[in-house]
Amino acid sequence: MNSEQKTLDYVYTFKFEDGLEKDFIIQLDAETLNIINRDPDEIPDWASNSDFPCNTEKCKSDNKRYCPIALHLDSIIKFFSDRVSYEKVEITADINGRRYYKETTIQNAVGSLIGIIMPASGCPALGKLKPLVKYHLPFSSIEETEFRVYSMFLFAQYLRKLKGLTPDWDMKSLHELYAEILEINRVISRKIAQLENQDASSNSLIALDNFAQFISFNLEDNDFTRYEKIFDVWFD
Repeated sequence: MNSEQKTLDYVYTFKFEDGLEKDFIIQLDAETLNIINRDPDEIPDWASNSDFPCNTEKCKSDNKRYCPIALHLDSIIKFFSDRVSYEKVEITADINGRRYYKETTIQNAVGSLIGIIMPASGCPALGKLKPLVKYHLPFSSIEETEFRVYSMFLFAQYLRKLKGLTPDWDMKSLHELYAEILEINRVISRKIAQLENQDASSNSLIALDNFAQFISFNLEDNDFTRYEKIFDVWFD
């Protein structure tokens, strides 16, 4: 990113089997990594903050009357409400000068899109995942996501140390963060399921939930032996 660039642009183009094409454009402030697309004129009823038990107090402290995740997911949910999650789709993601292409299901494609929106929405908890959004990897595998999360977290601890703050080299706070993410995903997924005629968007949340569960599981077991082989050169 050059010094003049003020936004980060993410364009997901869906091409459906029936010939329909649809672009979803997400624009982020290059410094804050917050979504800067114009908010809807009306806040959807289901996004009312009082309906979301997760992080309600944190959002209230920021004077939010609505769940920021729900606000930014609303248009996506409405668009996909009549499509099923296993429908095939061609997806092209144009992200800051790079293009990614994949033939996959709506569930996986929407999951990748939601993976940008949720951390950048303004949710106080998920904001800690913003570094992953900055270097977003569409359609990443569970193993790739896990490695990126660990790398992000440990680099964050090094930066904390440089600022005179206490680093968490044992990754205990990462476990706590993902426990919170699991709960947020469950709450959002339940709310979406109540709104939809079909299941595409809620199943995408379930896919993200699987990522969070996988990482939390490995944190509990401290099972990092599968990484040791590729780091052999660091053990001399």
